[in-house]
Amino acid sequence: MRIAVLAHLKHPIAEPFAGGLETHTHLLARSLRDRGHDVTIFASTKSDRSLGLEAICDETALLNVGTAEATDIAFFQEHHAYLSVMQRLRRSAFDIVHNNSLHYLPVAMADTLPMPVVTTFHTPPFCWLESGVRLCTSSNAKFVSVSDSVSRLWKHVAGRSEVVMNGIDLTRFAFRPEPAAEPYLAWQGRIVPEKGLEFAIAAAQILGMKLKIAGPSLDRKYFETAVMPHLGDEIVYEGHLAHGELSELIGGARALLVTPRWDEPYGLVVAEALACGVPVAAFDRGAMREILTSDCGSIAKPDDAMSLSECARRAIQLSRTAARRRAEMACDAEIMVDGYERIYDQLVGQRLDEHLVAQMTSRTARPSVLQAALGPLAGLAAKPVAL
Repeated sequence: MRIAVLAHLKHPIAEPFAGGLETHTHLLARSLRDRGHDVTIFASTKSDRSLGLEAICDETALLNVGTAEATDIAFFQEHHAYLSVMQRLRRSAFDIVHNNSLHYLPVAMADTLPMPVVTTFHTPPFCWLESGVRLCTSSNAKFVSVSDSVSRLWKHVAGRSEVVMNGIDLTRFAFRPEPAAEPYLAWQGRIVPEKGLEFAIAAAQILGMKLKIAGPSLDRKYFETAVMPHLGDEIVYEGHLAHGELSELIGGARALLVTPRWDEPYGLVVAEALACGVPVAAFDRGAMREILTSDCGSIAKPDDAMSLSECARRAIQLSRTAARRRAEMACDAEIMVDGYERIYDQLVGQRLDEHLVAQMTSRTARPSVLQAALGPLAGLAAKPVAL
């Protein structure tokens, strides 16, 4: 099957990944290619070329200019890039388009394409994407959510979207039956206010345990005010790590702290920790309860460092084998890709059926050559002759 994958453009779809969406898009494209599909990914210029990259613009997370200016530049870059891609896709021979862009244009313009468009909701509703969904009336469009939590949040706009839970490549996360000799907690993710790192720092300090932090710092003011003053021997920022280093750091932890301050759509960091055998203490937001069970995690009150510290204390005592088992049951990328392939097959099959019905209807409605030649006399020719 020829599949076009539309990525978002803020960061490259390449390691080290800026966040969960980049990780997911890379894994999806790679897995589909491994299964024999002809995949082209439309993404920013520094993305992984082994995915069949068609670069459509530079990444739009412009950290070297002011916030307002960066927002304006990014808006026009993305608008032009996606508009251009949609025009190209209209003339292409792809069987299906999978939209992971978070942009309104691929949704609003779905009815201009000859092939089905699958859009995955990776976030709660926000104004631009919600506008695109409301404008989309095409039978070509199919909406999928990465969790039941996200599906419920989008229901008032898109109806009940099908759920295909995210997943990870379990082969890339080695199970660690024992943690590192030095006891520490871990936190990983984008270092931005909505990820709530300050609560993980406070919880670790309450417990008197070392906290190792990994991830890209994408909000300088937040990092300087909420994180930097606490850095030292016990609160350590390890930087933005490549996969191997990240897996080693997470796998050695006694527990992972997950502190979203928004309705976390899925939480790939949770799946990755479980795959390494690391129990999780997480705020009760978004999809956390869909991934974690009492065997592998502990759920804390949101925005409550004391509750988080108590949950971390419990999580440390949980079975690392149970954590890995949960990852294998609920977080395997093979299950995710199976789900998307089933949707692709269904949509392409429906499209083919509609095309065949349209052809048959057209042939039935088309007058025969004899009827066309006889014109008005055709009706007379069909009448019986009275003898």
